Amino acid sequence: MDIFDMFFGGGGRMARERRGKNVVHQLSVTLEDLYNGVTKKLALQKNVICEKCEGMKDGQKILFHGEGDQEPELEPGDVIIVLDQKDHSVFQRRGHDLVLKMKVQLSEALCGFKKTVTTLDGRVLVITSKSGEVIKHGDLKCVRNEGMPIYKAPLERGSLVIQFLVVFPEKLWLPLDKLPQLEALLPPRQKVTVTEDMEQAELQEFSPSDQSWRQHREAYEEDEDGPRGGVQCQTA
Repeated sequence: MDIFDMFFGGGGRMARERRGKNVVHQLSVTLEDLYNGVTKKLALQKNVICEKCEGMKDGQKILFHGEGDQEPELEPGDVIIVLDQKDHSVFQRRGHDLVLKMKVQLSEALCGFKKTVTTLDGRVLVITSKSGEVIKHGDLKCVRNEGMPIYKAPLERGSLVIQFLVVFPEKLWLPLDKLPQLEALLPPRQKVTVTEDMEQAELQEFSPSDQSWRQHREAYEEDEDGPRGGVQCQTA
């Protein structure tokens, strides 16, 4: 800014040019409103820059000072925004960490894999399991610094926690004559010596919603709540 701008208002013109666009809203009023004055509710939409929003949490509040309703002879109140986080289809938030459930086939769990994960900012991570590193069902692994940004410290991040869900093959996926070849590649089975006094038990499909199971469980719980038999302790 030179001396002419200082004396002739050039600086003020530059400042006005740096302002954002005005928000213009058409408000319908009656002649009576203009004559008597009126209080009306006005809903406006405007863009607000939130420079430090990274890492905010569900339920956290954002305060806009003096942006509330106007009333005669009173200072405007504040506008308070309460964040309500929607459920995400891929990630779950746990503090500063993001949790992801990843399905892997049995072959991938035993022999290694490469999978991709698209982050919340659109980057693609390549997740690699080394050959010979067995992934068990329910195993938890993490990628450091790929979780949520930490509030007011956006350069620091939590971890991306991956829970692996091993998908086992369907029934009869392998011909029976091929099973010995597969078994030869896997750790040996536990050997059990069956004697004549042992009884054979047959495994069947089971669902906790089965009617007979519910009846047996309810009967058992009633027995647990009811009086017990047996010898009672004598009191003096």
